Amino acid sequence: MRSTQYRVLLEKEAHVFSSAHFITFNGNICESLHGHNYRVKCEVHGSLDENSYVVDFIALRDSLSEIIRMLDHRVLLPTQHAQIRVLANETEVTATFEAKRWIFPLEDCVLLPVENTTAEKLASFIGQELRSRCFEKFSRQISRIVIFVDENYGQWGVAEMKWELE
Repeated sequence: MRSTQYRVLLEKEAHVFSSAHFITFNGNICESLHGHNYRVKCEVHGSLDENSYVVDFIALRDSLSEIIRMLDHRVLLPTQHAQIRVLANETEVTATFEAKRWIFPLEDCVLLPVENTTAEKLASFIGQELRSRCFEKFSRQISRIVIFVDENYGQWGVAEMKWELE
């Protein structure tokens, strides 16, 4: 007989961030800089702890909110893209792709350790951040998390990962 599996789903109106980005696709096509009002939801899977929780909703909400605030009203730039070069100094960030060049104030940017700022990669980044910030805080009964990022009212990028730190 299989034991009961549990999960919690956190989807709050406040878990929204507005950011600018551009992505590349088909090898050498680069979108124009544009923005989205992203929505984020989180699913946590695991067994119940001594309080009959998978995880405390309030702690999960607050941790996810911190990450979302970090991304809100910023330009999201990928630092691991093969063709986009991102260079930062004390005051500004310069991003280049072939003949295109953008210069932004440093405080307006978030440099993300991703290959491309797609919804899928943003979901993965948020999940990894949540896991690294909360690994000790949350129960060891957690087995996996799933992060959903909606960039355009029904266009979701999803990343599912084990809870263990890699």
